[in-house]
Amino acid sequence: MNIASFFRLFSTILWIGSIGFLVFSLMRSGQNRPVKKSGLFIISAFLVSILVSLVGVGMVFIEPQERGIVISAVSPLGYREQALQPGLQWIIPGLENVKRYPISKQTYTMSIAPSEGIVIGDDSITARTSDGQEIYVDASVIYSIDPNSVITVHIEWQDRYSDGLVRPVARSVIRDAVSQFGVEEVYSSKRNELILMISQNMAEKLKPNGLIMDQFLLRNITFSSEYAASIEQKQIAEQLAQQAKLTVEQKKQEAEQARQEATGLADAAVIRAKGEAEARLISAGAEAKSLVLLSESLKDRPELLTYQYITKLSPNIQALLLPSNSPFLFPLPEMYSGLTTNEPTPIPEVIVP
Repeated sequence: MNIASFFRLFSTILWIGSIGFLVFSLMRSGQNRPVKKSGLFIISAFLVSILVSLVGVGMVFIEPQERGIVISAVSPLGYREQALQPGLQWIIPGLENVKRYPISKQTYTMSIAPSEGIVIGDDSITARTSDGQEIYVDASVIYSIDPNSVITVHIEWQDRYSDGLVRPVARSVIRDAVSQFGVEEVYSSKRNELILMISQNMAEKLKPNGLIMDQFLLRNITFSSEYAASIEQKQIAEQLAQQAKLTVEQKKQEAEQARQEATGLADAAVIRAKGEAEARLISAGAEAKSLVLLSESLKDRPELLTYQYITKLSPNIQALLLPSNSPFLFPLPEMYSGLTTNEPTPIPEVIVP
């Protein structure tokens, strides 16, 4: 409670007390028991009440978020040329009164939602884009009264600056700005440019009227049902195209992976074939060297060749070795001693070296 409010309360209490004492004095007088010096007390009480009331009425406390316009009967203009600043101020009781104006930020909202806007019901702005599409815009305007232009606002608009100035200016500027953009630009690529244009145009129109444009909020953009359906179909088509593109990329990656695997297998086969070929070359070289060495060994010792031939024969072949110059065959009966009579007698081979 500020001091001005305290004086008003105190003066009210004094008036109630004074009137109550007057009634009490009259009742006692009617009972022939008058209060001594009651008249003096009553006059004093009423004088004090009037004095305190005048002080209370003359005191005006302006809050920090306010400015006061003094409507004055003693001024030739009908008002003081300077607005009252925050703090305790004085006016002439009975001849002046104060009209308060807020200088804090205020918000004016226009929305399609029935309970969100200042106006109950659908209060969105209907606008048409440069390509002829109709859209519905929800917007909020944050503004404030210029502290140095409070008297101008009072003279020109009084309490009507919100509905009489901010609202029509906002709706007009929004429609003009939207008409310069295509429908796709409004909700996508040039949305920020649209907001900036509206903010600048509104600031230019509000400033001469004593209002400061703080911020413009483009809350929502709604399309007609037909265009909304076409946008949805377009988005679905774009999503399908994107999915197909991803599928193609996946197939490309799979094909590349298969190609890499095939290349790896081919390289491995080449390397393996080269290894086998080199192994055969090495083996053939070693065998050739061994044959050379064997040939050198058999050159002067032919009996070794006979020996090698004999060692390679099948173990089922029984042979009798005779000198090469002998004309006789020598059977070895003990070689057949283990055979039965029913078995055919094998014919021994004679190898003549």
